Amino acid sequence: MANNVFDLAELRKLIEEPAPAPAPVRLPREALTFPPVEPATDAELAAAVPLVPLVADAIRLTTWTGTREVTGEGLLGEDDAAAAAKELAITPARLRLAWIVAVNTRLLQILRGTAARGPLPARLPVDGTLQFWDGVVMDVLDQAETSRLTGSRVIDGHLAETLATIYSVRSGVAIANLAKGLLQSHEVACEPGPGELRELSGSLPGELLEALSLLTYCGLVRQTGSGRIALTPLGVWAVRRELLREGHEAPTLAEVEVFADLDAEALVGSLVSGAVTQSAVSTWLERRPPEQAARDLLAVAVAGGAGHRGAVGAILEELGPEAEAPVREALDQPDMWRYAASWLHIRDLDAPPLSPGDHTWIAVDSVAALLHISGTPESVGEFGALESGEDLVRSVGEMAASSHPDTIPVLELLAASHGDPAVAKAARKAAMKARSLRTTKLG
Repeated sequence: MANNVFDLAELRKLIEEPAPAPAPVRLPREALTFPPVEPATDAELAAAVPLVPLVADAIRLTTWTGTREVTGEGLLGEDDAAAAAKELAITPARLRLAWIVAVNTRLLQILRGTAARGPLPARLPVDGTLQFWDGVVMDVLDQAETSRLTGSRVIDGHLAETLATIYSVRSGVAIANLAKGLLQSHEVACEPGPGELRELSGSLPGELLEALSLLTYCGLVRQTGSGRIALTPLGVWAVRRELLREGHEAPTLAEVEVFADLDAEALVGSLVSGAVTQSAVSTWLERRPPEQAARDLLAVAVAGGAGHRGAVGAILEELGPEAEAPVREALDQPDMWRYAASWLHIRDLDAPPLSPGDHTWIAVDSVAALLHISGTPESVGEFGALESGEDLVRSVGEMAASSHPDTIPVLELLAASHGDPAVAKAARKAAMKARSLRTTKLG
């Protein structure tokens, strides 16, 4: 079976494949970091665009249409649409999608109720062809957003997440796991009842196979030799472009490779200054034994301030129990022992207990890191650990008594820039209390 063609009968067998499932990617408001990819060259991508079945059909439909009257909605008349579907041997649904692509990318230009041919992508320069392809993909995604692409409300509603999930797994994703991820996303977003979930569990795998066949037609996905679903090179390019457009971090391998040979101090310094983002960290870690990487990073954190501790803490989260020895050594460091103890606890390793005051100290230090890492108070309102709610209001109030040296600047930062008025108010009160406590201690 060719890699870019779906045999639905064979694919149905793969629904039961017992492969480990990647966590379905959620696309929330805050930025996510995706693994680096190695995209094909622009020339290779541009050469592949006219070969995409959807694009080829849009071009054939353009040629078939020539100059022709259209309806008031800018569509082919009913008789013309039936004739085009028959002569071009495509289904009415795919004909409709090809027509939308042809019109929106200006392969067909409609003026005063008449459609006429525009420039073909093969005659465009490389950058123009890629812009054309970007427009094709945006048309496909737009159809999903209005639940008019695959015929499945669930798949259309979570198409962007599904493509992001496939993007994040280089080796491809098993179809059964895509179906599970879609069910999970739908359950979280829509809270369906047990009856609807049972019904979807039965119908979704078949709907997914049909949807994957359509996405193959659209040039976005392919089946790997192991029966998994991966993005095509054009799919990688398009999904990455969409992720960047949404504010997510989706680097290329070339962009992160330049940081792989930095020493720990230079890497952390680059993170603190904003010269490098978190996506370079995985590549950096891959080049080093975990124990040595952790020891070098902790040395930087011990010698540095809150920004360094925050950056190192984030990097250490990517390491497993094999880094236990150097982390355990950090239990002797006054400003790092709480981080080390928390890291060990999370991995069910023996560690000293953390009091509520210790957890508050870590919370203050985490926000203090923002002062050094980003330098932009606006980022506090988006900081994932500071989501609004009664728990946060209570936690902010508890910060007033923290022994952390940056307690007052942190509370002032929260008071000035957190988007929740209740949190900002609590921070102002806590800052006043912290000043009072500090004055009392000094007196």
